[in-house]
Amino acid sequence: MTTPALLPLSGRRIPTLSPGTSSFPHHRATLRLSEKFILLLILSAFITLCFGAFFFLPDNSKHKRFDLGLEDVLIPHIDSPKEGKHPSGQVIIHGQGVHDEHRHREEEESLRDKIRADHERALQEAKEKLRKSREELQAEIQTEKNKLMEDLKKKDAGPKPLPPVPMPRVVGVSDGEPPEPDVKEKRDKIREMMKHAWDSYRQYGWGHNELKPLAKKGHSTNIFGNSQLGATIVDALDTLYIMGLHEEFKDGQEWIEQNLDFGVNAEVSVFEVNIRFIGGLLATYYLSGQEVFKMKAVQLAEKLLPAFNTPTGIPWAMVNLKSGVGRNWGWASAGSSILAEFGTLHMEFVHLTYLTGNPAYYQKVMHIRKLLAKMDRPNGLYPNYLNPRTGRWGQHHTSVGGLGDSFYEYLLKAWLMSDKTDTEARKTYDDAIEAIERHLIRKSNGGLTFIGEWKNGHLERKMGHLACFAGGMFALGADGSPDDKAGHYLQLGAEIAHTCHESYDRTVLKLGPEAFKFDSGLEAVAVRQNEKYYILRPEVIETYWYMWRFTHDPKYRQWGWEAAQAIDKYCRVSGGFSGVKDVYSSNPTYDDVQQSFFLAETLKYLYLLFSSDDLLPFESWVFNTEAHPLPVLHLGNITLPGSEPAQR
Repeated sequence: MTTPALLPLSGRRIPTLSPGTSSFPHHRATLRLSEKFILLLILSAFITLCFGAFFFLPDNSKHKRFDLGLEDVLIPHIDSPKEGKHPSGQVIIHGQGVHDEHRHREEEESLRDKIRADHERALQEAKEKLRKSREELQAEIQTEKNKLMEDLKKKDAGPKPLPPVPMPRVVGVSDGEPPEPDVKEKRDKIREMMKHAWDSYRQYGWGHNELKPLAKKGHSTNIFGNSQLGATIVDALDTLYIMGLHEEFKDGQEWIEQNLDFGVNAEVSVFEVNIRFIGGLLATYYLSGQEVFKMKAVQLAEKLLPAFNTPTGIPWAMVNLKSGVGRNWGWASAGSSILAEFGTLHMEFVHLTYLTGNPAYYQKVMHIRKLLAKMDRPNGLYPNYLNPRTGRWGQHHTSVGGLGDSFYEYLLKAWLMSDKTDTEARKTYDDAIEAIERHLIRKSNGGLTFIGEWKNGHLERKMGHLACFAGGMFALGADGSPDDKAGHYLQLGAEIAHTCHESYDRTVLKLGPEAFKFDSGLEAVAVRQNEKYYILRPEVIETYWYMWRFTHDPKYRQWGWEAAQAIDKYCRVSGGFSGVKDVYSSNPTYDDVQQSFFLAETLKYLYLLFSSDDLLPFESWVFNTEAHPLPVLHLGNITLPGSEPAQR
């Protein structure tokens, strides 16, 4: 017996049986009679069923209508206007009841008329079908099939094409070769380290979020949910492009085109996915001009928007990319959102509105800014926790390190990215830094300037590696400071850079610990075992680079080279680069993780440190907190959708 293949609805014909098939009649006329007979049987059964239902429908004049009385069930505090109850419990129908019964009879008669008309129409259509030949029926089927295919194509066509917008002025995206041979040699070494990190990931962890370089397999953390989104690929692409590693860049682009799918059932960190994925995709789009990166960034951004569906508009920390359901980290103070997370969206979201014409992104981040501006701040400081349900601060803990850091960074960079037209952002930054300097910045007995943490009314004399980025931030924000304080903030940046270099220099490995204290006679040294690790973090090298750009003091290149040599000596393994668990041990153990930010930030900042200043100049580029460069928007008289005209 020949069995017809089941074909997809893709323009092919619906399977038919060819004449001569043994299990069915051979003659065409017999086949047509058989089809008509089957259709008549189905039609007669349908008519019998419908008329039977019609004749046996209960007559409401004889049978009381069953009324659920949902208004009483769902809203028990509202009395029904239609009926009252006698003390005995008997229901009394008011005079309105007679009118209601008459209205119900009219409705049912109208329903019977509609059923009769539908039956007659169905019978007429069936008769017309039976008069048609087999070829005519097949033609009708094919027409319906074609219509269905067109509808499916429209549905699968994806989002509407984005509106054309003028490309921001993109300069200094490649080369940057230094004139000095020894500096070029160092830069080439950083490029080789990047190639080793990428090639190892390409061989052992391709498609996974990160790499376990000793186990030589993929690795992921809860910030990416249970998904394999290729975080290292997305995070590293702009670094590859800047370094001129074109073959590696092409491999990454192909993976993104073919495999990067955000329709997965995965709960991800809104903050991490924004800075690594949206930031990385937008930067790579601006650098390369390849539309696929812009489209992927917009697709992901749409998946993040449900996180803002909270009573205050302060987004949840996490969102499920498939369902849109959001929640906060269980460890955060009283179900709070975190300042450095909801405060580190502005740069990417402004660019999303610019590229898409959709005002929602800009409006979301401006709403956050306006809400924060209305709130009281203890001692002028922003606590790290804010409850998205109540709009109240959580625990009064303020830090320029973890939980707070990039909120302040994005205030300054919002101003810079707007071509210095967003003066509200600059004023907010200046006020915040003034409070930080008054309450958090101190000088140790040994003369080291550090940034402590404010916890419930007192200063903890401890500085995190994450807070070391602030040296670069102070230098970047020096120009434009109020009261002619540019020199002061450049000096403050230099002092922070020096302190953070000391935290490296006072270890055995010449790599900095996660956090270091300034009390009990110890300065810039980690005390607790769980603060002695180094996980390939970039913040100290980031500050060296900013300080080099603004001062050209050769010590910053020297310090950066010390760090690069230490990373290559103690963190490099055959399968990539790994963090170490104790920077004070001459024989450290590895944590076996090659972080995606090592390729996105640490190696990029080192490469830029040994490049000339015309590679990604500050006049044209602003780096997001994951070191992804976004162009300054020289908007002039152009106004972003959903915004008010900028005031200079």
